[in-house]
Amino acid sequence: MPDPQSPAGLDDLDLRLLSALVRGPRRSNAALAADLGIPESTCAYRLRSLRTRGVLTGVRMGIDPAALGLPLQAVIRVRLGRHTEAGVDALFDALVRTPGVIEVFHVAGADDFLVHVAVEDAVALRDVVLEHITVHEVVLTTETHLVFERREGVGPLPRVIGAP
Repeated sequence: MPDPQSPAGLDDLDLRLLSALVRGPRRSNAALAADLGIPESTCAYRLRSLRTRGVLTGVRMGIDPAALGLPLQAVIRVRLGRHTEAGVDALFDALVRTPGVIEVFHVAGADDFLVHVAVEDAVALRDVVLEHITVHEVVLTTETHLVFERREGVGPLPRVIGAP
């Protein structure tokens, strides 16, 4: 039974299931159940419950941008001159629809948005900034940082379950 004191009411089995999914996201329900030593029906029920509660939010496939001819990655810092809800929402919506944009973060601090992009070359990077970002009247300034290398972290699960 989920523990109401744990994050999102997760119990030990939920956390073990999440950990197994992180280690092998493509495994079948039968394989997950076997790894955890639980019946397949229990595993399926728990997975469905985790999705329903919003703990599992989707399935992603990673694509190497360089394999698509987009070897240059950058993070563009965007600072706004004016902050209205409509202006922020409109810019956010426009940024996520911009070709080459991998991810957009709306952040607190000196900058308002961080935009991770993958493009063909420096000219395409310039075009993203000039044709898709600075054209919005709420944008005050941008600063572009080239990405030399990117690595994914271990994620939030080890922190929650206390794994090393």
